Amino acid sequence: MNRVYNFSAGPGVLPVPVLEEVAKEFPDYHGTGMSLVEMSHRGQIFSQIIRETRDLLRELLSVPETHDILFLQGGGHMQFAMVPLNLLGAAAEASYIVNGVWSKKAAAEAGKFCRVSVIGTPSRAQVPHPDSINVPNDAAYLYYCMNETVNGLEFNYIPRCPDCVPLVSDVSSNFLSRSIDFQRHALVFAGAQKNFGPAGLTVVIVRRDLLGLAGETCPTMLNYEVHSQAGSMYNTPPTFAIWVANLVCKWLLSEGGVEVMNERARMRSQMIYKAIDGSDGFYTNTIPPNARSRMNVVFNLREEALTDLFVKEAADAGLVNLKGHRLVGGLRASLYNALPVQAAQVLADFMADFASRHA
Repeated sequence: MNRVYNFSAGPGVLPVPVLEEVAKEFPDYHGTGMSLVEMSHRGQIFSQIIRETRDLLRELLSVPETHDILFLQGGGHMQFAMVPLNLLGAAAEASYIVNGVWSKKAAAEAGKFCRVSVIGTPSRAQVPHPDSINVPNDAAYLYYCMNETVNGLEFNYIPRCPDCVPLVSDVSSNFLSRSIDFQRHALVFAGAQKNFGPAGLTVVIVRRDLLGLAGETCPTMLNYEVHSQAGSMYNTPPTFAIWVANLVCKWLLSEGGVEVMNERARMRSQMIYKAIDGSDGFYTNTIPPNARSRMNVVFNLREEALTDLFVKEAADAGLVNLKGHRLVGGLRASLYNALPVQAAQVLADFMADFASRHA
């Protein structure tokens, strides 16, 4: 194989052992004479896979029995609507920390269903100071995006809210790279295509006592309680994506689990931030160090005209998908769990070389 170092923000890099297992078993799953994607989702084989995947996730993240694990579809965008539809209950208002692109989209969608109390400055991407977060007791929930992929921001603290207000978080882009405190988080969701598997699968981990709050007008397919009661098989689930996620979970456990992933994420990101900070201004990152993302490192060149050349030369060197998001431009290196630590060092070395040639 001629594998490149893939810094894509999503769909992101997957572990090579997982890809090899999928390639080996895809046409004839475990000697059954058919592919897993051809099997009934209600058959014994897939039923075992989805149960096992749920159990593996519960083990990896220490998810308590107070929370259910749902395997859904629709990505984060679907969750922007499902969260208010399921958690508002009789409340008329929800609080949203808006600190980047994805939290802003989530708040806008929630505004179709309730009043949204915005915390933060929507026009400026930043992680707000903990003391600036004030949530009323009658808020339906407090929502925040733990890691903003576009803006390269990550919360290094858990926002505080009244005990009676559920805390909700979009953890799509740092899922399984750090622990999650489920004593404080009532609901988290993640699109799989960053750290958990291929696009098409969305994981929702929700406190069981919040199930059943959806109103009568909530569409059946958008009701968490429906999916919980059906074991995430109310309709045909994304069987292929769940199978790959199952293999990713096993790979994570074999590598040492979430604590090891957290340490590798720290190592990878520090290499790139060190290259930026040590470039004498050739590369810039304006995010305060305590809010810098471990998953998505965004940066700019002092001379913006060199950006396309950087992307091209990096690709020629086997470092691909480094172009920044279309909304903010610049460059972005996404450092997900399956990316070898060595890849970050290779990129840091390339950055130093490029700067020496073009400064």
